[in-house]
Amino acid sequence: MPPDHSLDHTTAILAAVPHFSGLDDATLRAVAQAAIRRDYGSSQVVFVEGEPSDGLFIVESGWFKVIKLSPDGREQVIHFLGPGETFNAMSAFSEMPNPATVVALEKSIVWLIHREAMLWLLDTHPKLARVMIQKLATRVQHLISLVEDLSLHTVEARLARLLLEQGGEGTVQRRRWATQTEMAARLGTVPDVLSRALRKLAAEGLIRVARHQIEILDIKGLEERAMLE
Repeated sequence: MPPDHSLDHTTAILAAVPHFSGLDDATLRAVAQAAIRRDYGSSQVVFVEGEPSDGLFIVESGWFKVIKLSPDGREQVIHFLGPGETFNAMSAFSEMPNPATVVALEKSIVWLIHREAMLWLLDTHPKLARVMIQKLATRVQHLISLVEDLSLHTVEARLARLLLEQGGEGTVQRRRWATQTEMAARLGTVPDVLSRALRKLAAEGLIRVARHQIEILDIKGLEERAMLE
C-alpha cells in the first residue's frame, strides 16, 4: 500500500503530538496544510549544527539521534527521538542556527513546519505557547541533568541510571541500531569502557546482558549504583 499523503492523515499525525493536541480541528488542518513531509534513510543527516534552521520537525515514524560533534569527530548523543516527538523547537522560535546535528537511525518519516507558521500559531493560540514553553523547559532540564551526569558521575553510575530510565518492566529492549557504540556516545564514553561497565554490573548480579535486551535483576542494587559518583 502506498504511503498516505492525505491532509486527513497529516492532521491525525499532528493531533497525536502533545504540542498540538489542544488545537481545534480547523487550526490543525491549517497547520497540516503547511506541513512538509520528509523521508530519511538510515544514517542520513537531517540537518547539521550551525546551519540556518528550517523550523519545527515532528517524527511520524522511525528514530533519530541528536548529537554534538567534537573537533576530532567524537559524538556526544544529546537525545534519542521517536514517533510523536518533536525537535529543533529552540531554533524554530528564534533566529538561532541549528544547535546540534540530527541523524536518522533507521528509515524514518518527519513533518516540517516552517518557522513562520509556528510563530503565527504562537501569536494566535496562547495555549499552544504555554505548552511549548513547558516542553522547552523540560528539554533544558534534560540538558542540565546530562551535564551533571557527565561532570559528576562515573560511567557505571551513568549506565545504571540509563538502564533504570529505559527498563520499563525490568527489561531494556535494544533496537537494531542501539549498538554499544551508540550507547557509549549517549553516556559520553567509548565502547571499551562501556563494555567493562556492563560486564561489571552483570558480574555483580545487577543485570543480565543478551543480544537484543538487557534484563534488570536487582533494581535496588542498580539504584544504589546509580547514585555513586
